[in-house]
Amino acid sequence: MADPLQGSVRMITVGDFMTRDLVTVKEDDDLVLAESILRLGGIRHLPVLRDGKLAGLVTQRDLLRSAAVRSHKNTRAGEIMVREVVSVRPGASLVQAAKIMLANKFGCLPVTDEDGRLVGIITEADFVRFAADVVQDLDMVAEAVNAGSRA
Repeated sequence: MADPLQGSVRMITVGDFMTRDLVTVKEDDDLVLAESILRLGGIRHLPVLRDGKLAGLVTQRDLLRSAAVRSHKNTRAGEIMVREVVSVRPGASLVQAAKIMLANKFGCLPVTDEDGRLVGIITEADFVRFAADVVQDLDMVAEAVNAGSRA
């Protein structure tokens, strides 16, 4: 008899896990807007788009560094963004994404399609939430096993 679970279990991908509801800016948006978005949205990473494609990334740290030397009102996101952004595809494994983030000390990884269009983002906070859920599930299993052994 064939195993009913055979072929139905697959690895968790970045696409399963990523945030899809994104907040972005364009290269020519000023940093006052970028700073407001980060502050009001409670986020730390802001993808910068050019014609719908990922062009860079502005972080809270970038804004703080920039504020020391220039006015946010007269500075564009494209002037301070990180241009060499590492990204992953939605089909990448979650383990692969975690290893990239850990090895490079990244706070996030943008997720792009084959054409470079931004389709999501995965952050440290997403991994912490995931870990908390997994630990909670493991704790419930342990409680059930312990309760069964006492009966």
